[in-house]
Amino acid sequence: MSGIITELQYYFSYPFVRYALVVGVLVALCSSLFGVSLVLKRFSFIGDGLSHVAFGAMAFATMFKLANTTVLVMPLTVLAAIFLLRTGQNTRIKGDSAIAMLSVGALAVGYLIMNVFSVSANVSGDVCSTLFGSTTILTLTGAEVTICIVMSVIVVAFFVLFYNRIFAVTFDETFLRATGKKAELYNLMIAVITAVIIVLAMNLVGSLLITALLIFPALSAMRVMYSFRSVVIYAAVLSVLGAFAGMILSILFSTPVGATIVVMDILIYLINCLAGRILRH
Repeated sequence: MSGIITELQYYFSYPFVRYALVVGVLVALCSSLFGVSLVLKRFSFIGDGLSHVAFGAMAFATMFKLANTTVLVMPLTVLAAIFLLRTGQNTRIKGDSAIAMLSVGALAVGYLIMNVFSVSANVSGDVCSTLFGSTTILTLTGAEVTICIVMSVIVVAFFVLFYNRIFAVTFDETFLRATGKKAELYNLMIAVITAVIIVLAMNLVGSLLITALLIFPALSAMRVMYSFRSVVIYAAVLSVLGAFAGMILSILFSTPVGATIVVMDILIYLINCLAGRILRH
């Protein structure tokens, strides 16, 4: 045990490891807050679709050799979120069809761009890192960490300030409209913030695994808790715990960061399923 503590102290002496832990915890917290609403609104796969859009935008940013890819990735992903929300209200194209089209199209275009306009000798490694977040979180700069902290504070502040509206739009949009509030506006804001969270999470778990951060903590909390408030709080605790434990295990055993975090989330989900069964009996 003392050997593990000594090893962790050694790793924590490096700034990039501390940066990774800070970003990982903040992204996990933000993901869990809005993941509950996405699950309850049966719009879970918006995370999957937007993550593929973010991958395509990342490929464009790489092609243009941008020093800060977030400058391009964030706006394009937010626009995609608005497009998905608007298209989901179209009677000719259902929401799941729009997500499927955008998801597959962005993934294919992004991979094509990274191959045709490659700026690296290891295209496969770059694609793998972007899709699964194997090492990108360990290359964060101080500026990127600052951006993540600022955006995370904005996301959490929005959730706290508009908690009642988010609760209403999650369960009963008709009631929210009856009170004179614009349900479409809050749906749009939730979609935009989800896009922001996905861009922040790309460096943590990669494009293909982002949905796990949004879904697993919410589903785990729903196995044990029953009120919206308790589910959100418990999901946040589980998400932060899973991200922190996954990153620590990844450091100790040299496993891919994103995949390790997702495996921890799966284990937490299974434990809560068992705990839920025991509590019900």
